[in-house]
Amino acid sequence: MTSPSSIAGFWDAAAGRFDEEADHGLRDTRVRAAWARRLREWLPGGRSSVLDLGCGTGSLTLLLAEQGHRPVGVDLSPRMIAHARAKLAGAEAEVMVGDAGDPPVGERRFDAVLVRHLVWTLPDPHAALRRWISLLRPGGRLVLVEGRWNMPPDAPAYVEGAESLPWMGGVASSVLADALRGLVTDLRVELLIDPLLWGRPIDDERYALIAHT
Repeated sequence: MTSPSSIAGFWDAAAGRFDEEADHGLRDTRVRAAWARRLREWLPGGRSSVLDLGCGTGSLTLLLAEQGHRPVGVDLSPRMIAHARAKLAGAEAEVMVGDAGDPPVGERRFDAVLVRHLVWTLPDPHAALRRWISLLRPGGRLVLVEGRWNMPPDAPAYVEGAESLPWMGGVASSVLADALRGLVTDLRVELLIDPLLWGRPIDDERYALIAHT
């Protein structure tokens, strides 16, 4: 089994170079604009409260704040959160260290929960999905940006025990949709094949699943 400390350690070690990936740092204005456009399409209008889980260095959290939302970011890695705090300096946003699978937000409820490329790291993704839905106000939205990665067979191990993760390597949209049926009122899947989102062409399955409570 994986441990929270080993997972946090992995992402702590990656934090310094995390933003070098085009879709992580959003340093390319075209990539940044592509993500900003999708967030406007997926999330409620107006000044919504949005919980950004697995926020990493806060690139999407910053976009949310720039669009007038009130984001709260959560990440297990203290170093990721340190980078996020620096990136978000002056923005109306909150970030904290915590388990994104069971966010430490107490009794707070949100208009939307946004999760990008996280479920594959979770030892119990089904429990996390239930928890995230419980954090939504009535009529809220769960936005999951996920995929099923084409990983080379000789790829280095993620962390010790990662082979036991139910969705190691990502999860197909059909599997994730099946896991949510019965928990939400409706859902749709949008394929994310636009190279501008990733800074390059892709050849694996990447998608957004937008669900309503």
